[in-house]
Amino acid sequence: MEVTGSEQPAAPEQAGPGSEPDFDGSQVPVKARPRRQRLTPWLIGAGYVLIAVGLTWRIWRDPAVMAPTNGRPAVQGDVLDDFWFMRYAATAVAHGRLPALVTTTLNWPQGVNMMWNNTELVAGVVLAPVTWAWGPIASLAVLLTVGFAGSAIAMMVVARRWGAGLLGAGLAGAVYGFSPALLVAAEDHYQLQFAVLPPLMVDAALRLAAGRGRPARWGVLTGLWLGVLVSAQLFLGSELLVLTALAGAVIGVIALMQRPAVVAQAWRSVIAGTGTAVAVAGLLCGRALWVQLRGPLKQHGSPWDIPRYGNPEADLFTAPYAVLLHHDFLRFLARTHQFRVETYAYLGWPIVIALIVLPILFWRDPRVRTCGLAFWALELIGMGGHRTRLFGILVNGAILPWHYLIRLPALNVVVVPRISILADGPAALVIGFAADHALAAIRRQEGWRRPVLAAAAVAGLAAMIVPILPEPVPAAAVIQPQPGFSATLAGLRLPAGAPVLFLPMEDNLVEGWLSLTNPPVSMVGGSCMVPARNGHATTCQNARAWTGAERLTALGIGRLSDIAPRPGPSRADALEALRQWHPEAVLYFGGDQAVVRFLVGLLGKPADQHDGVLGWHLTAAGSPLVRPGPAAGHRHRPHAQ
Repeated sequence: MEVTGSEQPAAPEQAGPGSEPDFDGSQVPVKARPRRQRLTPWLIGAGYVLIAVGLTWRIWRDPAVMAPTNGRPAVQGDVLDDFWFMRYAATAVAHGRLPALVTTTLNWPQGVNMMWNNTELVAGVVLAPVTWAWGPIASLAVLLTVGFAGSAIAMMVVARRWGAGLLGAGLAGAVYGFSPALLVAAEDHYQLQFAVLPPLMVDAALRLAAGRGRPARWGVLTGLWLGVLVSAQLFLGSELLVLTALAGAVIGVIALMQRPAVVAQAWRSVIAGTGTAVAVAGLLCGRALWVQLRGPLKQHGSPWDIPRYGNPEADLFTAPYAVLLHHDFLRFLARTHQFRVETYAYLGWPIVIALIVLPILFWRDPRVRTCGLAFWALELIGMGGHRTRLFGILVNGAILPWHYLIRLPALNVVVVPRISILADGPAALVIGFAADHALAAIRRQEGWRRPVLAAAAVAGLAAMIVPILPEPVPAAAVIQPQPGFSATLAGLRLPAGAPVLFLPMEDNLVEGWLSLTNPPVSMVGGSCMVPARNGHATTCQNARAWTGAERLTALGIGRLSDIAPRPGPSRADALEALRQWHPEAVLYFGGDQAVVRFLVGLLGKPADQHDGVLGWHLTAAGSPLVRPGPAAGHRHRPHAQ
């Protein structure tokens, strides 16, 4: 397993005193580098930042207004939800506290468990000053840009630690940080696009396992670093943490199967490091995990039909709109019955072929061998656990690994195609290490062979890179609040944290408006994940989470504004729903006269109105409907608690 002689990539710094353990147990020499070589990684990192800004330039034209889309003319719901969560965290910090893990500021009166939603709490806290100054849209623009550049830098650092030269490490960072998978995630999944920490976590875990002969204190320091990374990732997105653990386990098993004696030699550092990592993670996020798993509003399962997800093999070869040279992607998705936002596997024919050929060609290099095998293992997992076709052959789900892995705790709630984001890490490393081998081979040549071999290497690299060249992230202007939205809320003179029923129930849109205007109110309903009455995860305002009166009222008010109006809810159902929601105010911004007549008949004359936005204060003196006190188990919580 040692990488020696002709097996090592030709990196200028590879001779010299001192070494550190590689991911497979071999020793990577380390020595002081010339100043030029110390400066080059910083220049590469600066190049990553410029590329990241270039990919997000459509957003940076006006970062307070522009946000990513998935190619549609309007910003989609998941992105609008993220605005609200960023504002929630920033408002909490402005009040001198961390964001609460359970809040009724959203989905009043039931509330939401923040640990079960894509809240990116760490990002919200860190970027709070940006949110205060320029708003949550600008904060997420920063997060998106850092996600691209930071992911590339993290992979470059890991590749260098594993013995890659500057060429190989720089190439590996670019392939991972600007991969099609991250470009697709950038369209509406910030928590997946920020893939900075997974390479660092896998690297730390593998260094523990390969730390043969290292003292326990070295394992403690590595474990401390790993515990901090795990904790940060949990608060950024627990699903990516689970997928990283799975990917790290696959890479570790493949590496250690080739050299099982490594663990026996590293037992001191493994025990010390693992114990430290668990202790640090328990200290930093133990309470959050308890709230998620045992606290209020705990849930199990997923709102989505998890078993139906999986990558067909065509996803590896059919380019999404996120890359420059794409096909008619919508037709492909319609033909294969796929969700547009869950197609992360594309790498193109040249890279797929290279990931077969390069591990064979450089089989003696354990890094290339391990990463190549890990990539294909992860892609096999990503196919899902149901019956599918592999190159025209019908494959029974029972022979696919996900058929069994999906039954394990934590794995049974993740969307398995997203593991392709992690699979692109080993793929990038294979390309990077192979580039170092090619450079070493070119340097050994003399005469006409050197330019010929160099031209062949450049042509091969171009053939791999051109199909995955990125398209700038599509963006659109966020729909701004109606002119009377803030004025009517202010005119109602509500106390801080007062719950408001917003009609029509366009939850994502309202959440986006609340994040932009930041009124100190709570929202009845919303777009979020909550436990249904049986404890299974569902979405807010789903029939499994609503009572019959709430469901009939929401549907009935929506029917009143149909193009062909239909009867609205009964007065009895509407009054019962209001008693169950017990809002302090109702705000209507839809402008449909049939709905206005219904609400006036139910609630009386509006207490305030501006530019067609009507507001009713249900507890104001003289109101025809006095809201009862909060239901048992609920209480008013100040804004952003």
